Amino acid sequence: MYAIIKASGKQYKVEPGKKLELDRMAGEPGEVIDLTEVLFYSNDGQVMIGDPVISGACVKAEVIEHYRGPKLVVFKMKRRKRSRVKKGHRQEMTRLKVTEIVVA
Repeated sequence: MYAIIKASGKQYKVEPGKKLELDRMAGEPGEVIDLTEVLFYSNDGQVMIGDPVISGACVKAEVIEHYRGPKLVVFKMKRRKRSRVKKGHRQEMTRLKVTEIVVA
């Protein structure tokens, strides 16, 4: 059993028990949140395709932790102009554990 959901502008394939890392979401660690944008659902040959989402379907996930991703270095340089800019960025992330997939 698996589903394809849309969260934070990206699509993820989720299964019960699977851990998921995505952009920072509201919720405290230990809290259960609902991801309602389910695009596709499959369970032992039973397939449901959304138009664009499946109405009444949701994925329940538990917030494990909030953390910051790895540092990315952004370096811009204009040759022959002595112009150099070095910046770093760390994305705020949330780690979720999928508990169940509910289809109405």
